[in-house]
Amino acid sequence: MSLDPRTPVLVGYGQVNQHDERPEVEPVDLMVEAARAAADPRVLEAVDSVRIVNLLSWRYRDAGLLLAQRIRADAASTLYTGIGGNVPQSLVNRACLDIQAGRNDAVVIAGAETWRTRHRVRARGGSLDWTKQSDSVPMAPGSDEVFPMAGPGELRIHLDRPAYVYPMFEQAVRIAAGETPDAHRRRIGELWAQFSAVAATNAHAWNRKALAADEIWQAGPDNRMVSWPYPKLMNSNNMVDQGAVLVLTSVEKAQHLQIPSDRWVFPYSGTDAHDTYEISQRASFESSPAIRIAGRRALDLAGTDIGDVELVDVYSCFPSAVQVAARELGLPVGDPARPLTVTGGLTFAGGPWNNYVSHSIATMAERLVEGPQRLGLITANGGYLTKHSFGVYGTQPPTREFAWEDVQSEVDAQPTTAVEVEWSGTGTVETWTTPFTREGDAEKVFVAVRTPEGARTLAVITDGSQAKTSTTEDIAGAGIVVAADGTANLA
Repeated sequence: MSLDPRTPVLVGYGQVNQHDERPEVEPVDLMVEAARAAADPRVLEAVDSVRIVNLLSWRYRDAGLLLAQRIRADAASTLYTGIGGNVPQSLVNRACLDIQAGRNDAVVIAGAETWRTRHRVRARGGSLDWTKQSDSVPMAPGSDEVFPMAGPGELRIHLDRPAYVYPMFEQAVRIAAGETPDAHRRRIGELWAQFSAVAATNAHAWNRKALAADEIWQAGPDNRMVSWPYPKLMNSNNMVDQGAVLVLTSVEKAQHLQIPSDRWVFPYSGTDAHDTYEISQRASFESSPAIRIAGRRALDLAGTDIGDVELVDVYSCFPSAVQVAARELGLPVGDPARPLTVTGGLTFAGGPWNNYVSHSIATMAERLVEGPQRLGLITANGGYLTKHSFGVYGTQPPTREFAWEDVQSEVDAQPTTAVEVEWSGTGTVETWTTPFTREGDAEKVFVAVRTPEGARTLAVITDGSQAKTSTTEDIAGAGIVVAADGTANLA
């Protein structure tokens, strides 16, 4: 069967870890190293578009321009994205459409973080002598998307970071399953131990030491409780220096550049969608209409279903993200024959802020070329289970053109929950999390409260004794008195 010459194909996938402390190495250096691991110089010089995943370690005016200069892609245009762990897969979806339509022939998607180095240098009071481009260099074109991470209800009580929000989802998953707190913690410890075991076999993983479930779910001196029920080893690990690069071309360009076809991986389909930006508006905290609709639509567009997909990488910033996605996609959790990660996840393989999925796609590509008859599914998540992107991959030549769909209109038609920001009265605890101090004390409790009318409000308990109680007793469904300022106490 002859392939359409405009068929997009992933021909290069490189990753790099920097474990040694080298303050002279900055993010763009890791991108260059990953690019050279992804493809030979001839291929890199043929690139006509360099697209950079939003990075936090350093601010460049145009990181894509620096990378293009270093790989001698002199004719390349550049692009810089907004934030979100969904971004790398969304970039692949866009690159495939651009290549298929003839707007581009060869695209590099690159990202890197040197957050570990940045943190260590600044913790010692040092400074970083990294590239500062002249003001004459135009800012890279990029996304002007406004991505609110929190609404008025969340901001009012300072529910403002993933380490607070995802544990609330976790409690909701447990409550919906009817599990006791201890049984649930053991179960998610087993899930994360499976991820750790995968990381131990992944040459690109940051931490390749396999950990037992008890080491993960039980808090200890080296595994402090962060926000109940998550100790440190159930949080994404952003203290890494990692880079990854993907190279996509048309089939015609790949053949012209004589890239061996045994390296080719075909993106078959992709989708994008988002759940409500304000978590308080979600119909429930243990579900995601966007994952359900967009994930299953990506499989439909590829002409397959979840039962035929052998390799999966579910975005894994926290255990709740994995469990919610698995449920929506129809994936069994803990199946030894089909782990829900090919990398080991963001705790163990590494969580370089917005760029993890560049690594998961690169690792997926390596796994697929090892077993050419298999299919792979990538899920990507930005925000608080908010923005989602999906991709289906394989090495068999596609029988149809790459297909992408934005399913947002269908997601927007799903039910949501009424929110009362300044509500006061007596309601019931829907879900909660308890942040801990670094000294190991329960600090406060963030609570999602259901009002007697069925609306939701967000509140915070500041009493230390009640905070401790929330970690030793199951307060799901308990009465809670909420004041107009958002503070609350258990009834």
